[in-house]
Amino acid sequence: MTQVNAKVTKLNRVERNAWTKQKIFDAATKVVGKYGYAEASVARITEQAGVAQGTFYNHFENRQELLDQLLPKIGLDMVAFIRARTGNVHAARQEIERFSAFFDFIREVPEFLRILNEAEFFAPIGYQKHLDNISVAYVRILRRARLAGAIEDYSDEEFEAIVHMLMGARGYLSRRYSYSQGGVTAVPDHVISAYRKLMTRGLFTASGDQDTP
Repeated sequence: MTQVNAKVTKLNRVERNAWTKQKIFDAATKVVGKYGYAEASVARITEQAGVAQGTFYNHFENRQELLDQLLPKIGLDMVAFIRARTGNVHAARQEIERFSAFFDFIREVPEFLRILNEAEFFAPIGYQKHLDNISVAYVRILRRARLAGAIEDYSDEEFEAIVHMLMGARGYLSRRYSYSQGGVTAVPDHVISAYRKLMTRGLFTASGDQDTP
């Protein structure tokens, strides 16, 4: 008996079910990341997970239910990953740390971008749930920064718009600088420094706001 199997046998029923469901999520991440949603069959997922197809249906009503839950699950894992790497520092510094941690996350879960990009078509329920989860969590962070005096003159509605700008930036920057045929690489330092300057200085000078005659 392997060490992993020995540990599993010591789990109670609820813990064992959670462990099995996590195995299926992990397998679905690999399969969708490699083949895409369209080719992510229950057979492929269960083979990757090392479980019977009957076991799959003990946890999910059908394939689509799993696919709709996949991106939100990965998204919440990403939030926890980023939170663990964000220190108790000034709000601007925290935002830079969150930005950098996102790129660390996609190196650990390189399948994320394909799962995100295809979800809008193949798992629209999960796609919207993911956006809602990230937006709510991010707006909450910005509200706390506003309360602490680190952000001024922004409404909650503007925060939501900014959150989607920042989410979009991460997606485009990861495609431009991180993903390649060889896998996912570390983002170049100049990307981090550009983001730092944008967050702390803005892009234009004050004189740029003046109308030209």
